[in-house]
Amino acid sequence: MGKMNVSNNALLALFAEMVWDNAIRKYKEENLYKEIDRALAKGDQTTFLALTSELKTLQSLG
Repeated sequence: MGKMNVSNNALLALFAEMVWDNAIRKYKEENLYKEIDRALAKGDQTTFLALTSELKTLQSLG
């Protein structure tokens, strides 16, 4: 019975970490989209390119 609890706890911890990582990635992605929109509105090409590059990197990791 003790091993079962350890296994369940490990699986729950892993699942919680996966949910947390996904939430952080989504938050970062949404933030980047907002910043990209601001850069477009300002006509700031340098910032736009940097942010879109960062977004592509983030999306390729997820």
